[in-house]
Amino acid sequence: MPDLPTLLAFSVAALALIVIPGPSVLYIVARSLHQGRRAGMVSALGVQTGGLVHVLAATLGVSALVLSSALLFSVLKWVGAAYLIVLGLRTLRTLRAPTPDALTVTVPDAQPLTRIYRQGAVVNALNPKTALFFHRRRSGEVQALFLRLT
Repeated sequence: MPDLPTLLAFSVAALALIVIPGPSVLYIVARSLHQGRRAGMVSALGVQTGGLVHVLAATLGVSALVLSSALLFSVLKWVGAAYLIVLGLRTLRTLRAPTPDALTVTVPDAQPLTRIYRQGAVVNALNPKTALFFHRRRSGEVQALFLRLT
């Protein structure tokens, strides 16, 4: 079990990561508003699965490789941005579908929960902010903490 100061420092850093809205938080809010509480919970589970990708990458040292290379970090950042743009364009396309009456508002079709889960996982797996959180250059404190907690 980690000591109290380490656990508190980790908790404060995790809270900051959650409170500052990033792509993952915006994805969860958008899904919740569009399809309700159940879709929001499924998207949150997907985001957490994407976070596990970062935990595994940090534990195996892949995060150190990506974060030490400006090229690899930029690729991660731009692939993540491109994925979010694709999701946004898909949403806009469904919202802008022509309607027979100008006063009629169309509501986009609900997406299957499996797709919402997958999209949440990809959104967080391609989030460079999460990769930075789980990587410590000087020591493996975060990795060691997760290994001790599991």
